[in-house]
Amino acid sequence: QVQLVESGGGLVQAGGSLRLSCAASGRTFSIQTMGWFRQAPGKEREFVAAIRWSGGTTVYADSVKGRFTISRDNAKITVYLQMNSLKPEDTAVYYCAAKRYYSSSNYPHEYDYWGQGTQVVVSS
Repeated sequence: QVQLVESGGGLVQAGGSLRLSCAASGRTFSIQTMGWFRQAPGKEREFVAAIRWSGGTTVYADSVKGRFTISRDNAKITVYLQMNSLKPEDTAVYYCAAKRYYSSSNYPHEYDYWGQGTQVVVSS
């Protein structure tokens, strides 16, 4: 099993920045990809960004491209999501997730492990 713990959410004004962190523990050697998803009230969970653990290949949703950056710290087994130029529509619960393989697709059902989520609220 793998445990994921997110931190860094909060309230920020539009145009501001936040950095989310996700620390992994347990059988982390099985992780090939880590990603961030978000879910706003009344909406489905949607993909935000993912990073391949080996090599660092990244992929982003079009809605966050150019504003968000996903990165990793191999030594700390931690993945980060730097969010800049935040908009009210970025308001959601953000979830960290991990899967045991790499693929070009990033649907929620592909991910094996999930964190508990951290709330991000962007005020206008």
